[in-house]
Amino acid sequence: MNAMTRRIVIGTAAVSIALTMAACGKAGDDKGSSSSSSDSKNKSIGLLLPENATTRYEKFDKPLIEAKIKELCADCNVQYDNAAGDPAKQAQQVSSMIAKGVKVLILDAQDSTGIKSSVQAAVDKGIKVVAYDRLAEGPISAYVSYDNEKIGELQGQALLDAMGPKATPSANVVMINGDPADPNAAMFKAGAHKVLDGKVKIAYEQSGLWKDTVAAQKMSAAITQLGKANIAGVYSANDGMAGGIATSLKGAGINPPLTGQDAELAGLQRILAGTQTSTIYKPYKPEADATAEIAVDLVNGKDFKSVADTTAKQNGGAEIPAKLLPAFSVTKANIASTVVKDGLYTKDQICTADFAAACTAAGIN
Repeated sequence: MNAMTRRIVIGTAAVSIALTMAACGKAGDDKGSSSSSSDSKNKSIGLLLPENATTRYEKFDKPLIEAKIKELCADCNVQYDNAAGDPAKQAQQVSSMIAKGVKVLILDAQDSTGIKSSVQAAVDKGIKVVAYDRLAEGPISAYVSYDNEKIGELQGQALLDAMGPKATPSANVVMINGDPADPNAAMFKAGAHKVLDGKVKIAYEQSGLWKDTVAAQKMSAAITQLGKANIAGVYSANDGMAGGIATSLKGAGINPPLTGQDAELAGLQRILAGTQTSTIYKPYKPEADATAEIAVDLVNGKDFKSVADTTAKQNGGAEIPAKLLPAFSVTKANIASTVVKDGLYTKDQICTADFAAACTAAGIN
């Protein structure tokens, strides 16, 4: 082969290699385009709720969120799990949601601080995280809940109202607060103290961990420590714990004013029966709807700030776009005009045979 021929062959080979590389580059570009297209078609939303001891999560939050997402986004699908009160289990569930490739994760944290690394891991994979009901730590896109300190204030005021003239600076009040791992519990507690401090004496204060059994044990300990004749009122952070507390109070033969929260069916029936004096009604549908709207906006890459119209501050100081909803105090006097009127429960659900007479007296007919 002469020099001229060798130059022609080498030149032809170089052109061939260049064309092959260009073709490979184009194929790679197509692959990248396909991946981007696939990501835009991903409309999977994860939903993780913290526990099932409180009836609201399975009965209201889950079905309401799922229904609103389906209404707004027919081709969205929801992947669901519940931590059953176990922070480690919820961390595993976040990992599972990451593995499933959800685009948005709605997270109601069992441990708002402990879940931070899991939130970061999800965000590192491109997942947008919406904190639901409890403000988790970490790079959250949005937060939907209630004005939780205001809820504590409503609870405290309801207790003072129920105590009436017995609400004096020397009157002993027992406080059974929620789980310290739940940031809302701290806000309920702060709000209640804002109203109660100086007007009554907080003689015994413990966490009931959102568990009726733990709350019952704490209440029994308070009765032993203070004496059953020396308890003028009891603050319970929610209805689940109020059920356990009411059992302990009944066992001791006393019935002081008792607060609650969540407007659970059993709590409302205790209010009618006179063994609980108040609860807090947090309309679940507005909270679920706002969360679903934000999640769908995030799935579709749209701005959600028209829904998240305020901000909330994490422990680290970060300001998170937020939607904070109002809540309402419920007593025997307004059960009919609040939870029954709004359809949270029907008359038939509340007014079973044991409570029929009390329902009539409360104007539920």
